[in-house]
Amino acid sequence: MSIDAAHEPNDGMPPLDPGPACMSRFEFMHPLDPSTACMSLYEYMHPVLFYAPVMLYAAGLMIKHRSVTLPALANPAIFAGGAVGERKSDVFALAGPYAQQFIAKNCAIDLQETSGPLLDMCLEAMRQANVQFPIVAKPDTGLRGAGVRPVEDIEQLKTYLTQFPTDQTVMLQEKADYPGEAGVFYIRYPNETRGRIFSLTLKYTATVKGDGKRTLEELIDECPRCKRMEVVYKTRHQRQLKTVIPIGETFPLNFAGNHARGAIFRNGHGHITEPMLDAFDRIAKDIKDLHFTRFDVRFKSLDDLKAGRDFKIVEVNGVGAEATHIWDCQMELLEAYRTLAAQWRHAFSIGAANRRREHRLPPVMKIFKIWLSELMRADNYPLAS
Repeated sequence: MSIDAAHEPNDGMPPLDPGPACMSRFEFMHPLDPSTACMSLYEYMHPVLFYAPVMLYAAGLMIKHRSVTLPALANPAIFAGGAVGERKSDVFALAGPYAQQFIAKNCAIDLQETSGPLLDMCLEAMRQANVQFPIVAKPDTGLRGAGVRPVEDIEQLKTYLTQFPTDQTVMLQEKADYPGEAGVFYIRYPNETRGRIFSLTLKYTATVKGDGKRTLEELIDECPRCKRMEVVYKTRHQRQLKTVIPIGETFPLNFAGNHARGAIFRNGHGHITEPMLDAFDRIAKDIKDLHFTRFDVRFKSLDDLKAGRDFKIVEVNGVGAEATHIWDCQMELLEAYRTLAAQWRHAFSIGAANRRREHRLPPVMKIFKIWLSELMRADNYPLAS
């Protein structure tokens, strides 16, 4: 799903309007009103600076609830509630038969426990799970899209495995054959019979469109938004930087639907419907003790998603997830902070409700050590697409 003015109107995404000069010239992304900026003032602010007020607010909630790690009880069946250290395969295994039919087929292979040729072991695991090429390879325990890469065939899988840490677990997942991508943030308190969709984020692949004259590097340099992510884009596509992109041809700059990996996010709140909520409410209830999650999904069209049909779940995130619609470039900073504050309030309140149900928190130091290990491990994974 490319974000340029030439994308087909039947792809199910919101209609596009003419954008500012740099965007219409390169037709790079979801065009904006010419009177607005192509990125928000805080979108690429240093994380420490941006999240400082949020952490201060969270500290107040910690004092109020007398617990530092209470949100780790938001999803009691998942380690630390999905804040850190959870395995994707373990989360998927919590799904009942109804929810499983919406989850993209997958298999996880612990590379430490394999014997014999690694590639053969992965292919056998795929066969048993009925996972066929093309696939998406990713770490079973991942962080912000690290190591996520599309794999089209056996040769690409072989290359990916040679770059993957041998002491980790790799997940191989079917590549959902749907053009749309979204993050559906769902919340339900333990005493509630029906949850709510707290946030809907529409995710777009950043693309540049060639003019037959400029190289990929020049197209990236001449777009203000691309320039802010040039380290990510240029590192990922370093072999193609000097290539002149043919006239009219679009070149995707990212695959993973992650803001830190270069994806573009839009607030989809206006597209939330009752049928959509019905669909995700039923799915969430069929996943053991799941109360606070962001479903990352691929969908056939926006109309289908609104009707609660024709979508595949590729990730079930826990309490470490974020309401990513705040990264819409037209979102005001104060509203972003209001959203994050509300998100933390829900996380602590649901954790408190589960504590009253006598669920027990994991040790603080254990959570901290796993979080630190994840941070250090992220750079060891293959470069994300």
